Amino acid sequence: MDRPSYSSRRGEKTAAESFDFDRFEALTFDCYGTLIDWESGLLAALQSILRSHGQSLNDRQILEIYGELEPKAQNPYRRYRQVLAQVVRGFGDRLGFPVSNAEAESLPESLKDWLPFPDTRAALAVLKTRYKLAIISNTDDDLFAATARHFEVKFDEVITAEQAKAYKPSTAPFVLALERLGLPPERVLHCGQSIYHDVLPAKSLKLATALVYRRGFGATRPTEGKPDLEVPDLETLASLAVREEKQSAGKRRRSS
Repeated sequence: MDRPSYSSRRGEKTAAESFDFDRFEALTFDCYGTLIDWESGLLAALQSILRSHGQSLNDRQILEIYGELEPKAQNPYRRYRQVLAQVVRGFGDRLGFPVSNAEAESLPESLKDWLPFPDTRAALAVLKTRYKLAIISNTDDDLFAATARHFEVKFDEVITAEQAKAYKPSTAPFVLALERLGLPPERVLHCGQSIYHDVLPAKSLKLATALVYRRGFGATRPTEGKPDLEVPDLETLASLAVREEKQSAGKRRRSS
């Protein structure tokens, strides 16, 4: 579903500036698509396979097909490495070309080289000074371990689909995150780029949510939902959190 760009949405700046960050002790993050430039990595890997079989699809077409194939491959649960390999085979079935085992494995193997968005490292460093940080990701433990080398902060908790034996939008990964953090839902802000995978399941457990407007949501299901906060990027999220902290400190000094 196409959405208006963040900058075109009236009133968002005022709403963001009035958002109360003081109530949170921890921020949880979707990884691929929010911290990591998932679409660029995914598209590069799939385009390489498709071109080798004489297939010419644009990015939107690839993401639409991916968005249909991935949920089917995730149910019943299997490891994400197997999900990605099955997606590649699904492209072959859909478009009529044979997929070798090496080609199927090339997509999950490429994941370790997918890079963070330009603002990710600096924003996480700022947020780490104030909050516990955790990952809630539809991935495997070993795949995230390979991704973690791209980050400069150490996350307090990492919750994967492999640990929960379920993929978002299941609430199981979120429940596990709350257990590991030892915090009630009202003390946690979940940040992600998908209404379907992040906002709706988190809100069903009474977590506050921040929707991060990365790219165009091309591979996520069309879904309606209202996050508590909307930001255009992680840099803005970090700036708002620090601004809130400085304002709170100033109020404390004036009242002392």
